[in-house]
Amino acid sequence: MDPSRRGQPRLSVRLPSVNLASDISNTVAPLPDLPPISALFLIDFDVKAGYTIAWKQAAPGIELEGLVEYKSLPSGLHTVSDDLIYFVHQGAHAGLSAFVNMPCDEEDARNARMIAVGVLVPLSYGRLGRAWRHADGLKELAVKLAEDRKRTGLLEAYWSKAKSQEDPVPDLPRTDALLESPLVGAHTPKLKQGHNRNRSASDGTVLSQPGNRLSSHHPAWSLVPLLDTFGPLIFPIHRAALLRKRILLSCHAPVHEMCNFVYNISVLSNIPLSVTEILGSDSPSQRLRPLFSIGVHDINFLQEDFEASKRPRTKTDDNVANEAGTGWVACTTDSILAMKDTLWDMLITMPPPYAPNAKERVWPTVECPQGVPVRATQRDLRRFRALKGGLSRLKTTTPGPRPAAESPPAEHTPDIHLTTGAFPSTGVDSDEALDKIVEPISWTALAYSGFLWWASAGEQGRSDEQEEAALDASLLADLGPSTPSMSAPSSGRRLSGGMGDSVNSLAGRRATLSTDDDEARRELAIIAYFHRLTTQMLSVMADAVDNSEQERYEDDEDEDTDAAVDESEESSPLQRGVTGREELGPVQLGIHAVESMGLDVWNGHDAHFVRELASLYFDREVRIEGKGVEVCGVRVC
Repeated sequence: MDPSRRGQPRLSVRLPSVNLASDISNTVAPLPDLPPISALFLIDFDVKAGYTIAWKQAAPGIELEGLVEYKSLPSGLHTVSDDLIYFVHQGAHAGLSAFVNMPCDEEDARNARMIAVGVLVPLSYGRLGRAWRHADGLKELAVKLAEDRKRTGLLEAYWSKAKSQEDPVPDLPRTDALLESPLVGAHTPKLKQGHNRNRSASDGTVLSQPGNRLSSHHPAWSLVPLLDTFGPLIFPIHRAALLRKRILLSCHAPVHEMCNFVYNISVLSNIPLSVTEILGSDSPSQRLRPLFSIGVHDINFLQEDFEASKRPRTKTDDNVANEAGTGWVACTTDSILAMKDTLWDMLITMPPPYAPNAKERVWPTVECPQGVPVRATQRDLRRFRALKGGLSRLKTTTPGPRPAAESPPAEHTPDIHLTTGAFPSTGVDSDEALDKIVEPISWTALAYSGFLWWASAGEQGRSDEQEEAALDASLLADLGPSTPSMSAPSSGRRLSGGMGDSVNSLAGRRATLSTDDDEARRELAIIAYFHRLTTQMLSVMADAVDNSEQERYEDDEDEDTDAAVDESEESSPLQRGVTGREELGPVQLGIHAVESMGLDVWNGHDAHFVRELASLYFDREVRIEGKGVEVCGVRVC
C-alpha cells in the first residue's frame, strides 16, 4: 500500500462495498495468469485464543480449521513486520500466506495487530502451484485488513474472482503447469509433446519461453542469493538432494527467502528427462519433494514418512499420489525439529541475520545426524569459483536491474539483504573465510601433486588443470556470448541430448527474448548448470555399468565357445542376463570416470557418494580404483 494512503484519516478509506469489489478487481488485473485458488482465509491473532481463523472460504472437502493456522504462521513471526510463507497442505495443495505485524493503539492486543491472509492452490499447477502470483494481491489484502478488519468485502471479492471452478484440473490447459514442475516419476510412459509431465528441467525451461515474464515473486530470483549464501557448500547439498535425502533448513523469521531456497534446491536436483531413460527400474523420484515451511505440528508426518522410507519401493510408488519416503527438503523456525536427528538426514543451520557491512563472514552450518559435519571439497571450491566467474561474465552482458514495477516492494528489501548472501562477492574468494566450510588438501593429494610436478616438470599438472577447467566451462556453454565454448571429454551419452532438458536450447531463442526475459539469464544459467552436472554424473555412471555388463557377457561368450553345443544353449548369455544384480559383481570405476563426474578423487565422502548413487539409481555396487604413485612396485602415495 502506498505510504501516502496509509497516512489518510480512517474515514477516507471506508468505501461502499461495491467500490471495494472494484478496488480488489483493479488490484488483480495486472496479473492475468493467476492460478485458481481452492481456499482463501484470514487468520487473526488473539491474545487469549492465539491464532484463529476469522474468515474463510474453501472448496468442498478441504479442511482448514486446526491446520492452516499453524502452517501459515511459523514461530518467530512476531519479531518481523511482514513475511510471505509457503507450505504444503495435506499433500494436494500449496499454500501461501501474507503476514503483517502492524502497530496499533489497542492495549488488549499488546499494541500490535498481527494477521495473515492466505490461499491454497492445487499442486496440479506445479510444485508450488504458481502460488507466488497471488503474493502481491495477498500482501495488499493483509495491509488493508490490518488497518480495518471489518473490510471482509475485499476477501469476498477476491474469492469470487480467483476461486477454482467445480472441476478445473481436467479441463484447464496444463502447458504452463507442465513447464513449471514435473509431478510424476521417471518411469511413467512418455506423453505427447507439450504435455509431458516428465520434463524435469521444466522449472528452468519456463524462464526461456518467449513471452513468459518472470514474476517479481518467483522463487527463481533467489538463485543467486542461494549461491552467495552457501558458497561451495551448495555442491554437497546438491549431492544430498540427488540421493533424495531428507534436508532440513533451520532458520529464523522471516522465512520467505528460506522457502525460496527450498524451492530452488528441489529444482536444481531434478533429473533431466534424457537421463531417466538410462536409469534403473527402481530409481527414485525424478524430483525432490519440497515441503517448504514446517513446524512441530508436522512431527508425526515426518515420522510416518521416515517409516515409509524403510519399506521396499514398488512401481506403484512412482505415482505422485504416493511420494511417502522419497526424501524431501523443508525449512523450519522450530529448533526442536533440529534437535530430533531421526527426522532428517542433513541439517542446515542458518545463521541469524547480519548487516551487509559486517566484517566477518558467517556461513551456514551443514551436518548429518549425530553432529557429523559436512564441508565442501577442494574440487567443490574450484568448481564454485569457476561457476561464479562464468556467471559474472553473463552479468556483464545482462541489462540493468529489473524495472521498479517488477521488483519486490522496498519494505521487503532489508529482509532479503540481511542474510549471509548479502556479503560482497570478494568474501567468497577469501581463503580465510572458506576455511570453516572447505576441507583442507589431504596429505596424500599434496604428495601426489608434488611428485607429479617433479616427475613431469609441471606439465602433467597443467594438463589436469586445463582438462578440469574445460569440464567446468562446458557446464555453462551456449548460455551466454561471454561464456567460453570449451568442450570437455565426455561420453557419447552425455552429448546425445541431455543438455536440451537443461534448457540448452536457450541459445536458439536468444534473439526472440525481450529485455525482461533476458534479465533472468543468470538464473536460467544456474538451473542449466546443475542439470548438466546431474546429467554428467549419471551418464558417466551409466556408461560404467554398461561397460561392466558388456565385459561380463564377452567373457561368458568366450567360455561358451569351448563348451558343447547343448550346454551353450542351456546357458546362453541372454538367459544369464536375467540373473539377479547380485550376481553381476561390482562395477569398476576408474579415477578418470570419477574426475569426469566432477568429484574429488582424494575425498572419501565423494567416494561414498558414488557408491550410494550407483546403488540408488542403478542397483549396483561400485569399486573405485584408487589414485596414487608406485615406485618399483611400492605404493608411495
